[in-house]
Amino acid sequence: MTAHSDLSVSPSTSIRDSLAQLDRSRLQVVFVEDAAGKLVGAVSDGDIRRGLLRGIGLDDRVERVMNPNPATVLPTASQESVDDLKARRGIRVVAVVDDGHIIDVIGEGERIATPLPTPVVLMAGGRGQRLYPITKDIPKPLVPLGDVPMIDIILSRLHDQGFRRVHVSVNHLGHLIEEHLGDGSERGLEITYLHESTPLGTAGAMAQLRGEVERPFVVMNSDLLTDVDLRRMLAVHESSQAAATIGAREYGFEIPFGVIRREGHRVTGLAEKPYHSELVSAGIYVLDPAALTLLAKDEYCDMPTLLARMMESDRLVTAFEIHEEWIDVGRPEDLERARLAWERSTR
Repeated sequence: MTAHSDLSVSPSTSIRDSLAQLDRSRLQVVFVEDAAGKLVGAVSDGDIRRGLLRGIGLDDRVERVMNPNPATVLPTASQESVDDLKARRGIRVVAVVDDGHIIDVIGEGERIATPLPTPVVLMAGGRGQRLYPITKDIPKPLVPLGDVPMIDIILSRLHDQGFRRVHVSVNHLGHLIEEHLGDGSERGLEITYLHESTPLGTAGAMAQLRGEVERPFVVMNSDLLTDVDLRRMLAVHESSQAAATIGAREYGFEIPFGVIRREGHRVTGLAEKPYHSELVSAGIYVLDPAALTLLAKDEYCDMPTLLARMMESDRLVTAFEIHEEWIDVGRPEDLERARLAWERSTR
């Protein structure tokens, strides 16, 4: 992201002065803002050259050559929508605009990371029994990939996408997680904790947030290595008017035998080592605050139970397919895969 204060001029600025400003800009664009600081246009070298060819002079006002419809996105835009806009319009720079005012500028090769008000809940209270004895004296979120704890990677990627408010549910060896993360200020985050005196499942701890969350929020397991575009998932959730959106991943496997199809005793077909696939939950969700009303204080509740309650009450639950990297670090072999993937990504 790029500060725009040195990239702006007023409509009355001369083309000559705007050209000088443009020469100083590494982004090859200058934004035109009115007296109230609202975006009214943008000007590039090409805009100026075309204006001069039409007989407009260097001492004329820049508003005579500016593009009155510059490329903009909202602060909640996903990276995919930014990339699509750049590709469609053949441009390198997009302004992030809120209520008419530029709050960020996304240059070539940069990702949108405008801070979002959306809270994130990280479920970190599990015992990590499938990784025992690794998790005997260390909570699973602090198990390192290389020399970096898993939860540090997750929090860094959340920050890179613009998330700032994080609630971490803790139980098993939770004091070690709190000592490691603190209040999050050193990471540019605001971290608070949901304490479980007894295990409350993958959803139960969220009852503590009832009345505190006023907008859709993200829920993630803290043992995932993924670079899913959560901003896009959030945007899809809001546009579909769903009460809950489940991050979903295709899971496929080959049956290592010939499979028999039959009706009664009669064989109707044979399939040699068929491949079977299902859409499975990826441990990432977007929920509306109303979901919290279905949780009782200190009640044990897993996420499938909460989602079932939502569907039983006729609330819309949708799936968002994840195609990016995704590794659920549940077993020792998954941990090794995650470590190798992390090493590759940091070379």
